[in-house]
Amino acid sequence: MSIPLTAGATLHPLVLPARADAGPTPLIQAYAEARNASIRETTGREDDALTAEALMPLLRSSPERTRRQWYAEHDGEVVGCSAINLLTDDDGATAIATIALAKRLWGRGIGAAVYRELEADARGAGAEKILHWAEHHDEEGTSLLPSPTGFGAVPLDHAARFLRRQHYVLEQVVRVSALIWDEQTPGALTRLREEAAAHADEYRIVQWTLPTPAEHVDGYAWLKSRMSTDTPDAELGQPEEVWDAERVARHDDRYAQMSHTVLVTAAQHVATGVLCAFNELSIGPDEASVTHQEDTLVAAPHRGHRLGMLVKTAGLLTWREHHPQSSRVVTYNAEENRPMLSINEAIGFAPIAYEGAWKKVLT
Repeated sequence: MSIPLTAGATLHPLVLPARADAGPTPLIQAYAEARNASIRETTGREDDALTAEALMPLLRSSPERTRRQWYAEHDGEVVGCSAINLLTDDDGATAIATIALAKRLWGRGIGAAVYRELEADARGAGAEKILHWAEHHDEEGTSLLPSPTGFGAVPLDHAARFLRRQHYVLEQVVRVSALIWDEQTPGALTRLREEAAAHADEYRIVQWTLPTPAEHVDGYAWLKSRMSTDTPDAELGQPEEVWDAERVARHDDRYAQMSHTVLVTAAQHVATGVLCAFNELSIGPDEASVTHQEDTLVAAPHRGHRLGMLVKTAGLLTWREHHPQSSRVVTYNAEENRPMLSINEAIGFAPIAYEGAWKKVLT
C-alpha cells in the first residue's frame, strides 16, 4: 500500500520477514541506513546508530509494545522512516512516535504529512496521547523554550518549530551527557566508590551480565518496574510498567538478538537480600564504540545511603576492565533529576546535547 504525501514522496508500511530469526531484507537495510543518516544529520553523532541486524529486534511487536513502522520514498529512494509504538501497560492509551527524514527534503511538507498519517494510525488504535522525543540544537537567532517543569530549556530550532506546528507541547527537558575516559578517571572513580561504600555498610554490590541469573530475576523485575514510577515524568503521563520473570526474559533476549552486552550492577541489602538500586551499561559488538549508561535507580526506601554513586562507580570500574576500547559513555537524565545529575557531574559527565520530551493529547 502506497500513501501519497507531498513533493512527490510516498509512505509505505515496512513489511518484516515472517520468521523472527530471519535476517534483514534489502528494504530493512535501506530503512536502517535512512534512520542512521538522519541521526548523523540531526545530532552530529552516531551514538544511537544501529546496524540493520541490531535494529531488527526493535521492529517487532512484543507483549509490552505494539510496533508499526513505515518508510518514506522519494524518486525511488528510501529517504525517511517513522514508527508508532503503542504501550500495552495502559492498554494502548499511550503511543510513542518517531520520525526521521533526510535533511535535504525538509521544508517541503513531507514530515507534516507523515505525522498526519502516524496520528491517524494512533487514533485508530485507540491512543489518547502521543509522546515524542527530539534532540534540539542552537540555531542563529533562535530563542529558548523553557521546560514547564522549571528545569532547563530547548532552543526553538527546526525540530521544535515543527513539533509546535503539529500541536505538540514541550513537557520536559532531558540532558544528554558524556564521560570521556582519561588517565585520571579510574582513580577518581575508585575514590568516589570508596567514599560511597563508607555510607552503605548495610549493602553489598552484586553484578551480572545479561541474561539475568535466576536468583536476581524477581529483584531486577521489581527495580525495572520502579523506573516507570520513581523517576521524573513531568506531565508526560507514561504508564506504570508491570514486570515479571517473563518480561525480564524478553528484555534480556532482545539485547542478545541485538548482539549487545549489558552489565547490571546492583546494591543488595545484606540483611534481607533485597536488591535496592541498580545501574546498566551496554555496548554493541564493536568494542571501540560508545557505551550507553541506561537505567539507574535507587528504590525510594533505600535513598540517602549514596547507593546511586556506589552502583554507578562500581559498574564503570568493572566495565573498564572488560571494555577498555570504549572511550565514551553517554547517558540521559531529566533536567529536574538533580540527584542523578549531581552524581554524574561528580563522576565527570558533561552535557553534550539536550532533548525535548513532547506530548500531544488526542481529543
